[in-house]
Amino acid sequence: MRMLLSTIGSRGEVQPVIALALRLEELGQEAVVCAPPDFQEWAESLGITYVPVGPELHTTAKRPAGTVPTPEQRRQMIEGTVADQFAVVGSAAEGCDVIVAGGALAIAARSVAEQRGIGYVYAAFAPMTLPSPHHAPPLFGLLGDKPTDGTIDNQTLWAQDAQRWNVMWGAALNAQREAIGLSLVGDVRRHIFTDTPWLAADPTLAPWPEPSELDVLQTGAWTLTDHRPLPIELEEFLDAGEPPIYFGFGSVRAPEGIARTMIEAARALGRRAILARGWADLSLDEAAPDCLMVDEVNQQALFRRVAAVVHHGGAGTTTTAATAGAPQVLVPQMLDQFYFAHRVDQLQVGSAHLSSKPTADSLTTALRRALAPLTVKTAHTLAGQIRTDGALTAARLLITKQD
Repeated sequence: MRMLLSTIGSRGEVQPVIALALRLEELGQEAVVCAPPDFQEWAESLGITYVPVGPELHTTAKRPAGTVPTPEQRRQMIEGTVADQFAVVGSAAEGCDVIVAGGALAIAARSVAEQRGIGYVYAAFAPMTLPSPHHAPPLFGLLGDKPTDGTIDNQTLWAQDAQRWNVMWGAALNAQREAIGLSLVGDVRRHIFTDTPWLAADPTLAPWPEPSELDVLQTGAWTLTDHRPLPIELEEFLDAGEPPIYFGFGSVRAPEGIARTMIEAARALGRRAILARGWADLSLDEAAPDCLMVDEVNQQALFRRVAAVVHHGGAGTTTTAATAGAPQVLVPQMLDQFYFAHRVDQLQVGSAHLSSKPTADSLTTALRRALAPLTVKTAHTLAGQIRTDGALTAARLLITKQD
């Protein structure tokens, strides 16, 4: 069978579908990934057939803080991405038996599947992105979202969220559907998510809350085994002293001055530091023997050798750190990152720094909690409970579903 895996997003969305594609190929199926061009070279180096869609996204991490698009700019972006997805995903789906949409921005996937009369599966990467009375909808800072004061119940918030989906995406989606002879959609979010979504998240780290109106199938996180050796410079740094603290913000925009703040926090605890440049292109003011800058490296290998991991709270980084048994400090910036900060704190495998702009003192305090002996022991224990077969489970389910 030939399966199209469609997603729009950063590494947190693309890496899971790459993992699924590799598992499908191992099981004798043909997989095509349709995702932003930022990851094409990497995916093709793994032998994955890759179709780029939309613009490169890595520059979004360097946008000035507080930048909110005007209504007209938003309309143009929405119409542009929906039209582009219908064209590219529609073409990439030629000869496919099923389309898997990974993440909420894969707007065209279900319509293309419907037009071609093939299967469709929607997969979320965090529980709190799916409607539930047990949690509130995610906040979109780029759209100017602010946390509520807690006086509005979750059901009402999800109803408001559904209305926003219709306002934001309804016109562009229905214009494209009408152009290819499909009926109009009245509930955009439900159309994309379906009533039977999959949840590609670890059931220990990020369980789906029951009872639920949705029939959610939780496969476990779609993780990609990384066999790359660590760079020689990094190996030498690790061997030169006690385990350092890792700091990184992945593909999200980092708070201004965060590099210096993180180094000061590590030094306050007598620790060395590894700082990942990330998409925000973090840098040090000056070279120092107790600090090392790294580009994208094998986190699975690195996190087993650090004292703690300080990061933005993306699903992938949180799961990798949990699997490695590393205590964590999460400094969430948007969306599901606040959820994972809460879970790490709740599971007592680290601490949540809920202010998105830490000071050296506040980050030092959070790190001190994460490095406490009981937290370190709990993190090591949890590591043995994290599943690593989520992508294989999903691949087998897809094959069975189409048989």
